[in-house]
Amino acid sequence: MGIFNRSKNTPAATETTPQGPDLAHLTGDYTIDAAHSKIGFAVRHAMVTNVRGEFAEYDGKLHLDGSNPAASTAELTIKVASISTGQAQRDEHLRTGDFFDAAAHPEITFKSTSAEQVDEDTYRLHGDLTIKGTTRPVVLDLEFTGSATDLYGANRVGFEGGTTVNRTDWGLTYNAALETGGVLIGEKVKLTLDISAVRAS
Repeated sequence: MGIFNRSKNTPAATETTPQGPDLAHLTGDYTIDAAHSKIGFAVRHAMVTNVRGEFAEYDGKLHLDGSNPAASTAELTIKVASISTGQAQRDEHLRTGDFFDAAAHPEITFKSTSAEQVDEDTYRLHGDLTIKGTTRPVVLDLEFTGSATDLYGANRVGFEGGTTVNRTDWGLTYNAALETGGVLIGEKVKLTLDISAVRAS
């Protein structure tokens, strides 16, 4: 997203409300631009470090209501097979039934159920996350990082943030004990989002 000129104070957004800039001009439908976005994760490995990875293939859409953020919605579909941690053998293991079982459950989905504005630039998105056939509620905290018109004339908005979940809540329970005590893989997973979305023409 760094190639775009982000701005929280464009001429169209100088009027402010009690919570911050007036973003009514951003109201509309948007498509997530996967080429300029990132969906990542990090999980503790061997009790001492983190394994980080991302999903390379996904699509999603947003409906933003700048005048009434509570009316905003979001949907996201992730291709499980696109998981990448930089180590091919580990990635193949993650695709098996020990973890995501990509053959039987090829997609991870998120669908928002409600939204709220926390402060000037921070929003909270409540929704249902489905992994491996199990659906559970999650809460995403997102910062509005700005809006811009790119070199091709497309109107864009940016958000970044995430949440922390317990992978066992979705049936991802595989683990192994370490000789020195503890387990190989942590249960808590940090999910991170860096989203660039293009307004539908």
